[in-house]
Amino acid sequence: MVNAYFLDSSALVKRYVAETGSDWILSITAPVARNPLLIARITWIEVLSALTRRLREGSLSPSNVEKAIQAFRYDMDTQYQVVELDRSLAESAGQLVRKHLVRAYDAVQLASVFQVQPAFARTKAISLTFITADERLIAIAQAEGLLADNPVLHPSV
Repeated sequence: MVNAYFLDSSALVKRYVAETGSDWILSITAPVARNPLLIARITWIEVLSALTRRLREGSLSPSNVEKAIQAFRYDMDTQYQVVELDRSLAESAGQLVRKHLVRAYDAVQLASVFQVQPAFARTKAISLTFITADERLIAIAQAEGLLADNPVLHPSV
């Protein structure tokens, strides 16, 4: 069975900044692993925000932030399948905000994975897992029938 992963920003940033769970994220996102990797379009904005926050706080140097951004840009162009934000996805995200009382971007992340999940459910050859470091989003995803995992639970490979 092939494992596909939909990574939200809280999980994906661990690929570009060393923190708890980074080793596991690096192992599942490595090109040699050949795992299909999906992200929402807004992940670009959220990861850039996380990197700039770390720069502002002094935990990353300007050169490390620039290297991380360039690596992320390259991966966006070559490795990730990007779920675009359109009217239908925005409507779904709005429903999730009302149903689960989640923040706007969290709702877009969830709506994005819910949008692609049926394509994976139709085949038994590929298993889709939603990856997030947010326990609340894991609970919502699991309540909606998705497999979900938290990289923080995998402190080292």
